[in-house]
Amino acid sequence: MTSPPLMTDLAALAMHRARADKDAMFLHHAARDEVQDRVGMVNKSFTDPALVTGFPEVWVPALSDAVVTAPDDRLALEPAAHDLVVHAMALHWANDPIGQLIQCRRALRADGLFLAVSFGGQTLHELRACLAQAESDVMGGLSPRVAPMAELRDMGALLQRAGFALPVADVQTLRVTYRDAWHLMRDLRAMGENNALFARLRKPTARGVMSRAASLYSQTFATPEGRITATFDMIFLTGWAPSDHQPKPLRPGSAKQRLADALKTDETKLPI
Repeated sequence: MTSPPLMTDLAALAMHRARADKDAMFLHHAARDEVQDRVGMVNKSFTDPALVTGFPEVWVPALSDAVVTAPDDRLALEPAAHDLVVHAMALHWANDPIGQLIQCRRALRADGLFLAVSFGGQTLHELRACLAQAESDVMGGLSPRVAPMAELRDMGALLQRAGFALPVADVQTLRVTYRDAWHLMRDLRAMGENNALFARLRKPTARGVMSRAASLYSQTFATPEGRITATFDMIFLTGWAPSDHQPKPLRPGSAKQRLADALKTDETKLPI
């Protein structure tokens, strides 16, 4: 059997992250603050956390006592060694997202918490559309330029496939304005999120393509102030390593009180 084609060129991704500017990490900071709030709301103390991140200098302040590992295809995490695993802003670049989740679950002890945040959904849909139209207009074809983004429902299903109990997936949308598309693309490079797709074009993009994309962006996604809007959907995933002490759903038909009584209303039978 042959291996499936890789989505991400990990060497290129590592190079982009190494060149990132620590002052351009505002999206990571927003995600980090939200993760801290969510961990703080859990009525449980965590003593052996682990952190999966490509930017430890940004994320370690949130979990200063955590074991830190890079988001490689094979995570350097010991089985059943942690009671908390945070996968920070890297899952959208994973060649095998379900494999990443399974490895995180195996690294958790029973009743340990997994929390991940990554880009997904409609992230950069404006830039994706403009680049595709511009390349088609100028070059007569398309090349991969923006990483495909998983939808919320798909990410929630991955939690279940990975064997997590009590899985929850939700999304927070941030809309950021820029002076123009050139400044947006500069910001993406500064945060290490520029094109690292394995099937990307391996030669410089024609200037005409980028100029056409910038023009389309300003025409299609302009604000009343003359700036442009970029969408970032941050998908949060939460799950627990299975444990006998976790709440279980009741068997169908085992309720001891009618819902109509609890709602103080009359029960109406549906026609057959």
